[in-house]
Amino acid sequence: MNFELNDEQRQLADSVARYLNDRYDFESRKKIIQSDSGLSDTVWGQLVEMGLLSIPFLEDAGGFGGGAVDLMSAMQSAGAALLIEPLLPNVVAGRLVDRLGSAAQKTAYLSPLIDGSRRLAFAFGEDGSRYQLDSVATRATRSGTGTGWTLQGSKRVVYGAPNAQHFIVSAVTDIAGLSLFVVAADAPGVRMSAYRNMDNQRAADVTFDDVQLGAYAQLGAEGAALYAIEEAMDFGTALLCAEGVGAMQYACDTTLEYLKTRKQFGVAIGTFQVLQHRMVDMVIATEQARSLCYLACSKVDGSSDARERSRVVSAAKIKVADSARLVSQEAVQMHGGIGMTDELKVSHTFRRLTMLAQQWGDADYHLDRFAALDA
Repeated sequence: MNFELNDEQRQLADSVARYLNDRYDFESRKKIIQSDSGLSDTVWGQLVEMGLLSIPFLEDAGGFGGGAVDLMSAMQSAGAALLIEPLLPNVVAGRLVDRLGSAAQKTAYLSPLIDGSRRLAFAFGEDGSRYQLDSVATRATRSGTGTGWTLQGSKRVVYGAPNAQHFIVSAVTDIAGLSLFVVAADAPGVRMSAYRNMDNQRAADVTFDDVQLGAYAQLGAEGAALYAIEEAMDFGTALLCAEGVGAMQYACDTTLEYLKTRKQFGVAIGTFQVLQHRMVDMVIATEQARSLCYLACSKVDGSSDARERSRVVSAAKIKVADSARLVSQEAVQMHGGIGMTDELKVSHTFRRLTMLAQQWGDADYHLDRFAALDA
């Protein structure tokens, strides 16, 4: 697939790649992981300054009105660097405010996200939901006066939650369909159990126990949020695929370098034909994933057909999940025993690709969705 970036997209991609290569080395990343917050305010500020939290939002909210294609190459660089900061969770949550929020809500929640002073997280997954966006038991009921809401329920594996000031929470109400609510992380009745995933990304399980919300907390029309949720998740998943492609490209590059320098029986192991064949399989899998990722990003930006958009995004996620497994496992195996150690970045790349394949829908889920949309 021939895909050419314009000058502005290329400049952004180069700026992000140069910053991460120069300032976000593997040792710096390990220090960030071990910190209490699990992210660097300095790095976050640089991401904000480069416009990564402005590009995907509409101009009337203070953004640049860009899309997934504009961020695609930057996310590949983030994947190669194993960026630990919760960029995508904030983009997805912010997109919901951007699409459904009132002017006052955009000023209160989206503008601080764009300038880097606040962070958001989208809380949607629940016990037994298995990635289904409309499988929601969390309930919002009208308060006694009818001017506010009482929120009751829990959410699982909320990416970016430990560092978020507000959650965007999906819930059911008395009107059929899904509704969204903005909930302060420190509101009475909000309890959070934070943890690090296998790939060191920070997430949390969040419980809402009779949380009292004002009428202004409702985001968009009651019962009408599912379409916006699906669009935002497709947007985020397409960019997640781009992050995966970047991580796979790093795995290919570092494995090729290792094959050229590691010697056995007096010669570089890269001269062994069986390892050459396995290296070619890694490169082909990465390029196939890259092509589908580019197609998915273009579809979430340009397609007016929601079914076609979701179908292509699912196809990309299936290929990325399959390729991630092949590339990450082959990279570790061809590095030998050292490939499993914490001291080598390729082992952390393996972990990230393994988790990325499950995040926001594994291959089985997206295969089912693809088949249903293709019917």
